[in-house]
Amino acid sequence: MCVALPGTVLELNNGTATVDFSGNRVQARTGFVSVKPGDRVLVHAGCILQKVDSGEADEIEKLFAELEELR
Repeated sequence: MCVALPGTVLELNNGTATVDFSGNRVQARTGFVSVKPGDRVLVHAGCILQKVDSGEADEIEKLFAELEELR
């Protein structure tokens, strides 16, 4: 099973985006999807897979937080 995490695009640089995940900034490739700063995106294995609206991204983050509490 693959898990894609939601994050927010902060900036773009030659096919790579800086994406914020709750304060953690990572580089992700943008080759699959056209994005701009401020977009909420799903990232897996260092690649942006798709854009999501803020409500959907918030719901995914909420579900991951609930799963973390079960540990």
